[in-house]
Amino acid sequence: MDVQVIERLIKISKEHPLLPEKYIPWELEPGADDIFLPEILNSLHGLKIYDHLTPTQKLELGRHELVQVIASYAWGECMFCLFMTRHILTLPLDSVEHRFILRELIEEFRHQEMFGEAISKLGGSPVKQSGIHKFLGEFSNKYLPADYLFMGSVSVELVTDIYGNYARRAPNIYPVLKKMFDLHNIEEGRHILFTKSLLKTYAAKAGYIKRTSYSYVILFNILFVRTMYVKKEIFERIGLENPDRVFKIASKNFKRKFSDTCLKDIIEFVDEWNGFNLLTRWAWRWVLNAKV
Repeated sequence: MDVQVIERLIKISKEHPLLPEKYIPWELEPGADDIFLPEILNSLHGLKIYDHLTPTQKLELGRHELVQVIASYAWGECMFCLFMTRHILTLPLDSVEHRFILRELIEEFRHQEMFGEAISKLGGSPVKQSGIHKFLGEFSNKYLPADYLFMGSVSVELVTDIYGNYARRAPNIYPVLKKMFDLHNIEEGRHILFTKSLLKTYAAKAGYIKRTSYSYVILFNILFVRTMYVKKEIFERIGLENPDRVFKIASKNFKRKFSDTCLKDIIEFVDEWNGFNLLTRWAWRWVLNAKV
């Protein structure tokens, strides 16, 4: 771990805190032309069915899917905070890792509050996680070793960072959401730098089997996140007929779009420590449509 870099990140976090209650203009209401989610990120864009939606249905699709995304962020960050709270007890109080994790916990808890406030502002009602999502999330959080959980964490952070970049750069995004994603991008950028620096020590010692295991941990974390975004209930809410059928084609469409828009940085990260090999490459191609 590069101690000087981490010390600099701690200093920035302390001296330049971004407080959601001050940084985000919560008082602003959506304008007539504002959107909530760029079309490139919604699950139906690119399909014939999307062209037949009314403007209101398109706007509502973006609103509901955006709510689902940020609710997933909040839940995932809460799960990781549970792990970090346990992990920090194993570290010396004066170690740079202990000190940075304290800063990250502070920021991650603020993010969860920020996401909850955004959902309320949007009048959202997130679809709850499925039983399998809850079981896998809680099981991995309790029983996976620290290096595997940090691997999973950085993969999810990379996805949310890319996703947020598309949203905050959309020219007509609702300003409250733009500022929310700006804040998240800045602070998650520090978390990603720290986690990548930490993981260098693990990856440097890892042999073929360990690197293979790391690769699969990241793959399944990405799959886990991706399957939390598209929900049948959303298509029911916007008044589409046969929501079961729509859900199936939307899921298939989103799998392709997710591969095209969200995997580049993750693939580069896994490739840095030779995580693609005969045992993993086929799975990335089959499960995530990754171009590896």
